[in-house]
Amino acid sequence: MATIPKALRDYLDQTGEISLFAMRFFREAFHRPFEFKELLRQCYVIGYNSVFLVITTGFIMGLVLTLQIRPTMIDFGAVSYMPQLVSIAIVREIGPVVTALICAGKIGSSIGAELGSMKVTEQIDAMEVSGTNPFKYLVVTRIWACILMLPLLVIAADAIGLFGSFLVETTKGEVSMRLYFNRVFDSLLFGDLIPATVKTFFFGFAIGLVGCYKGYNSTKGTEGVGHAANSAVVLASLLLFVVDFLAVLVADIFYEI
Repeated sequence: MATIPKALRDYLDQTGEISLFAMRFFREAFHRPFEFKELLRQCYVIGYNSVFLVITTGFIMGLVLTLQIRPTMIDFGAVSYMPQLVSIAIVREIGPVVTALICAGKIGSSIGAELGSMKVTEQIDAMEVSGTNPFKYLVVTRIWACILMLPLLVIAADAIGLFGSFLVETTKGEVSMRLYFNRVFDSLLFGDLIPATVKTFFFGFAIGLVGCYKGYNSTKGTEGVGHAANSAVVLASLLLFVVDFLAVLVADIFYEI
């Protein structure tokens, strides 16, 4: 009888453990007590402290995308369609995915390292002994904060990215701000905005879930903290692409119907 390779067995084990971890989150996320103060603090830590990095990335993203595409559009005589092309590309796909990857690196590693450090120093065990539910206080609040904050960060990155694109267009093509953004909003439909916004909630859930899972189950002393932070980034980034593919697939089926 053939045996399952160790790599595949480890992958299946981890998939099952993450699934159980997610089920536990859903069981405890909607039951009292609600840790509102900790949730607000995590929203500040995750959201506000990531704004500068996100808007800087979004601004550069808009600049580079426009500079790269503009020469090709000139060759085809379609440079007047630059606002429409850039806006659809940023809002539908580039903005959400790039922002989510940036947040996976910053937020996912931070959560993994923080909870991993608490795990190896037995702070989580001390919370259980004192009668506090560490899962609700540490995990549920962080996952909810990621779910709530990531869409706002994506919207900010999209807006700044479009502004960066406008700066290139107004410098090279002498396009006014009013004309540029009129074309942007004329080209965007609710069918572009709604799926792109909805999937960012799932991006936030994936980042928070993986970061909390890796940190909460960290082992092997201080070495485990570094491993938890590193593996949280890698696994969250991979999961983001899977979620994005499924979201695009569902949206495509919805459009056909």
